[in-house]
Amino acid sequence: MNLQTAHSSKPRVAVHKFSSCDGCQLSFLNLGEALLTLAERIDLVHFAEAGPLDPDTGVDVAFVEGSVSTPEDLERIQRIRAHSGLLIAIGACATSGGIQGLRNQAKDAEWVAQIYSHPEAIASLERSTPISSHVKVDFELWGCPVSGPQMLAVINALLLGVTPRDNVDKVCTECKRQGYPCVMVTHGIACMGPVTRAGCGALCPSLGRDCYGCYGPAENANTDALAIQFSHLGLMPEAIVRRFQSINSQAPVFLAAADKLRTDAHD
Repeated sequence: MNLQTAHSSKPRVAVHKFSSCDGCQLSFLNLGEALLTLAERIDLVHFAEAGPLDPDTGVDVAFVEGSVSTPEDLERIQRIRAHSGLLIAIGACATSGGIQGLRNQAKDAEWVAQIYSHPEAIASLERSTPISSHVKVDFELWGCPVSGPQMLAVINALLLGVTPRDNVDKVCTECKRQGYPCVMVTHGIACMGPVTRAGCGALCPSLGRDCYGCYGPAENANTDALAIQFSHLGLMPEAIVRRFQSINSQAPVFLAAADKLRTDAHD
């Protein structure tokens, strides 16, 4: 996996947006000077948020933000995949359906009617789904949003011909490395850190707040044990379900944990 091209020109890169809030694209733009330096090494041919527009051009790598939520999204992701050497999904929406994936638990017609005065004008798929549900994804970068340095590290790895590192460590490991006290142990705060992948620098725990699971499930996430701990901290079953059914609600590990909690509550 690399950005080495068969031609002498710089690798061609595109950044595409689907159903999302633009946060991951903004993280890329917020690199500032580092982005200008990167622009000397790659040819950024499509990035609507930054200016260049050429959505159907062939590229060496395409970064895709957002979930597939509309019929138009479904058609467009197929075109992007066909025109891209590598496709990298960035952010919670692209990797797990995002916050809009919460509607997957609702009856489609009902929630649309509750929000829009003319629901018949809304064209949406029954479910909000990650990019990998529809096309081959070569690498996933989790986070809500991803950080600029994360994206920069991925591109630099590809330029060197190295497979990017998938950080599946837990947020707890970042807290330990930084010397942050565990908010669950010291303050009795229900924290998703034990089951959430690292990458944010343990931002919330560094401020004495609990992790909300923005970066999705970590490797070997023991959701059963964490749910029991949350119960010991006084959270009711439905409150624990909401912890897993948040930003990455459709990530299989978190979805399974929420379903099990609901089932156990009704038994």
